[in-house]
Amino acid sequence: MAESIRVLLSEEEVDARIQAIGEQISRDYEGKQVHLICVLKGGSFFMCELAKRISVPVSLDFMSVASYGNDTKSSGLVRIVKDLDESLKDKDVIVVEDIVDSGRTLSYLLEVLRGRGPKSLRLCTLLDKPDRRVVDVKVDYTGFQIPDEYVVGYGLDYAQKYRNLPYIGVVEL
Repeated sequence: MAESIRVLLSEEEVDARIQAIGEQISRDYEGKQVHLICVLKGGSFFMCELAKRISVPVSLDFMSVASYGNDTKSSGLVRIVKDLDESLKDKDVIVVEDIVDSGRTLSYLLEVLRGRGPKSLRLCTLLDKPDRRVVDVKVDYTGFQIPDEYVVGYGLDYAQKYRNLPYIGVVEL
């Protein structure tokens, strides 16, 4: 059975919201430099678009993590697959995620990053699924709160497909 994709958020809606978040970050960090950390793979599309819309100086780094557990549920135990290239010491850091759902993996990751001495540490996500939250995670910049549906596009995938969609869609099996 082939899946179909229903548009949840149009390309125009996503673009406008990323612009607004970029403007807010620019105001919040006026006179400073911000260091964006992308959590791969899904966050890469969002971070690249966001960085283009931030007017203060921006530096970028990437990390990849794997959480242990079965395919549908994160245990929150994180293995760093690709670590950061630069130190976070005394930097104003924003972790950029594609989606926050249970909060388990992200909570652990933020704790690890706090231990590396950033001046400040904030979280920015394109999508937030608060109905799935198991661990409280403070999200500082949110694109959209969405219902508990399986979404793709803008970096999010289903079996490694659909990451390249310019909108956010719901997978319907």
